Amino acid sequence: MIRVLIVDDQVMVREGFSVLLNAMPDIEVVGEAVDGRQAVREVALRKPDVVLMDIRMPVMNGLEATREIVAADADAKVLVLTTFDLDEYVYQALRSGASGFLLKDASAGQLAEGVRIVASGEALLAPTVTKRLISEFSRLGTPRAPAQERIGDLTERETEVLVLVAQGLSNGEIATHLVVAESTVKTHVSRILVKLGLRDRTQAAVFAYEARLVTPGG
Repeated sequence: MIRVLIVDDQVMVREGFSVLLNAMPDIEVVGEAVDGRQAVREVALRKPDVVLMDIRMPVMNGLEATREIVAADADAKVLVLTTFDLDEYVYQALRSGASGFLLKDASAGQLAEGVRIVASGEALLAPTVTKRLISEFSRLGTPRAPAQERIGDLTERETEVLVLVAQGLSNGEIATHLVVAESTVKTHVSRILVKLGLRDRTQAAVFAYEARLVTPGG
């Protein structure tokens, strides 16, 4: 059973997501929070597997809450809820440690699958928003020097796998693309995270964008 905490300042959103997720046989909503500060407290108290986090909230916004939650627990998984006009916040959330993002108008099936994907440790970069997110990285201009320098720590195959991770492919899809076993891909991903000092696949994707390994149209 995947335990979920819903964080949003709108009661109708919380209730709607709660009904949708509790209807799933493998998901249980264990709590709700109306702002980031309460979210930090609830995460510490209830230890959810996934936190559904809104960005714009009073008292403490979702970015600050995500940073505090991830700082307190490196294994915490935060799934950011966003709308099209919040791309710049999505970028900041991913850099703050969020495990992925999902549109607020996602269907019940997409919402549940998003929770499952993040709970399993995979990155969730919604295809409908990823192009705009890539544009945000592109707008930043030159690569971040630390990211650019650390690429040299990776082997050619690891760099190739990192690019595919950044493009949103799962381990199975990467295995098919490279014609290797899925277990081999998992090993590559684990080594990439260790070498670069990253916490998960989403952080790896952010690194790839910042190092300019992935660019618009790339």
